[in-house]
Amino acid sequence: MRKSLLSIIVLALVFVLVGAGCSASVNSGVSTPPVLSSLTGNGDASRVSGIICSQQSVGLWVTGEGKAYGIPDVAILTLGVEVQEKSVAEAQRGAAEAMDQVVKALKGKGVADKDIQTQQFNIQIVKQWIDKENREEVLGYRVTNMVVAKIRKVDDTGSVIDAVAAVAGNATRIDGITFSVDDPTPYYKDARAQAVAYAMAKAKQIADAAGIKLGKPIYITENIGYMPVRNYLKAPEAMGADSATTSISSGELEFQVSVQMVYTID
Repeated sequence: MRKSLLSIIVLALVFVLVGAGCSASVNSGVSTPPVLSSLTGNGDASRVSGIICSQQSVGLWVTGEGKAYGIPDVAILTLGVEVQEKSVAEAQRGAAEAMDQVVKALKGKGVADKDIQTQQFNIQIVKQWIDKENREEVLGYRVTNMVVAKIRKVDDTGSVIDAVAAVAGNATRIDGITFSVDDPTPYYKDARAQAVAYAMAKAKQIADAAGIKLGKPIYITENIGYMPVRNYLKAPEAMGADSATTSISSGELEFQVSVQMVYTID
């Protein structure tokens, strides 16, 4: 009786230790084969089916990276107006009138209603400190209204900016421009294939060099992302009727996929 009770206690302690030093891995499309038939049969509790212990204690871990490049087909403009007047009412009225002209200019360039979204609207009091009188003086009120506009014809981006500046004048604010693609799926597919192929080749090379037999992959995970490459906004060299159109260079987008794979060692 005491011997049975002692066996149960030892087995319970083994499971507690395994649970404390290991982390469960959940990955779609990859099944984890049984790696231990008995916890007490051979004394090896470093691996249990569905559980991966520390990176140092299980199999062969490799990483791979893949990249694909695409030409942007969408430009995202953050723009709007900023108006300062003596009173809130005057500032609001001036900003509303200027923003109304900006929206009309955007629509006149083919930007759809669904592609114009308000990003920021605020009213700020503008003050200055008067040293001689040791007090603050209210100069007026500033109203800022910014929108995000999606330009689906990238080549039109420069002329859109010019149209907005023409109607809003000194109230024009251009906060930034980014580029994207409507459907990044094909680029990620190519980058993913490269990343997996690279990781598999690396695993084979390591196994061959180490003189070990590579087993099956039991764990795969990925991280994705993209970064803009060589995006520029060039303003006209001179203002006036004969000024050049704002020049936009969309460059390329770099789509990145990295994978991590774990192989058993047979």
